[in-house]
Amino acid sequence: MKTLAEGISRRLNRAIEAIVALLMLALVIDVWIGVIDRYWFHWQLPWPETLARYLMIWAAMLAVSSGIARREHIGLTSFLMTLPAWFRRAVLIVIDLLAIALFFYVFWFGISFAQSGATRQAMIFGATLEPFFWAIPTSAFLAIVQLALVLVRDQGLQLDQAAEASA
Repeated sequence: MKTLAEGISRRLNRAIEAIVALLMLALVIDVWIGVIDRYWFHWQLPWPETLARYLMIWAAMLAVSSGIARREHIGLTSFLMTLPAWFRRAVLIVIDLLAIALFFYVFWFGISFAQSGATRQAMIFGATLEPFFWAIPTSAFLAIVQLALVLVRDQGLQLDQAAEASA
């Protein structure tokens, strides 16, 4: 089961990282279009700044699940390493379960938030804000999936494995 969870987590993370890389590439191109427009052609394009904002939001939100998959999210590592191994393992499992609950909350209420974007117009694009608002529940769902996979994969032992690797 651990091997299966690790494989799924790795493949999912690879796909998400590719999407984030493409979003970042689009962001860089968009910002350069804005700079060239402002200082060279003076087209006065209204959309580069707004598009950059939404590209950045999508990229940052999707990257959360990558941080979870790599166990690079914020933690209390130095404090946890002072705990006995058996207790540390229990604490880490509880933290993962609490994080799943938090992301489920964000996912659940993020759906109605995203749907509320259907009634709001992005004046610059002439479209609704719904596709941009879906970054919240989408990233929360991916975070839940990754947390569940790494919980099965690590079973609360990730700090013990990291300590052994660094020794």
